[in-house]
Amino acid sequence: MYRIYKKILGCCLFLFPLALNAQMGEPRSNIDIGANVGLTMSSVGLDPTIKQKQLLAPTAGVVVRVTSEKYFKTYCALQAELNFVQAGWQEEIFNAQNQPLPDTYNRKLNYLQLPIMARLAWGKEDRGWMGYFLAGPQLSFCLSEKESYSTTWTLNGEGHPDRLNDMYDQYGMKIDHRFDYGITAGAGVELGTGAGRFLLDARYYYGLSDIFKNGKRDIFGRSNNQIITVKLTYLIPVRK
Repeated sequence: MYRIYKKILGCCLFLFPLALNAQMGEPRSNIDIGANVGLTMSSVGLDPTIKQKQLLAPTAGVVVRVTSEKYFKTYCALQAELNFVQAGWQEEIFNAQNQPLPDTYNRKLNYLQLPIMARLAWGKEDRGWMGYFLAGPQLSFCLSEKESYSTTWTLNGEGHPDRLNDMYDQYGMKIDHRFDYGITAGAGVELGTGAGRFLLDARYYYGLSDIFKNGKRDIFGRSNNQIITVKLTYLIPVRK
């Protein structure tokens, strides 16, 4: 599965220069800049599996978009962002008998995130509505992490946390890899007005790297970030 996603990522990186250099339609040189705010719903794909709920957290950042051409009715652009994102996971805790416990736990990972996405849009170029699709690679660096435990903490007879499948090694275990990379894709709508452009989109990010070591002697064989983001963006034109 990882090989497939890595091939897709390689194709995206290869196609971006071609998209910028190829001028098959009407050329454009529009540049828009702005800011975004949003909400993330994140989890971590752990193997062995740990039951999780989506961790809700904020995100915000800055945006630069360069529109290079109009090909028939499609507007082609490259969009880059620098975002602060809080990811991680929130556990649904069960004991060894698969019974829910009052214990709570979450791990918050604060990332500086750089997505670089190809963008295809259709609709009104100036004022009016557009629909768009975007996809591309995403790089991130973990600035900090924080664990939160509940005041109740159920232990078994051996003094360890009483957990389903005896999985408790993640507690207190620092992440091993701060650098994260993967693929993001999404779709949205944009409204062009005299005061600027307003965008609303939803995206999904699948991490191709792991936050913990995944060797044969390590606890987890897989531990990749998976993030759903809903984002509102405001752009103003700086060159048209």
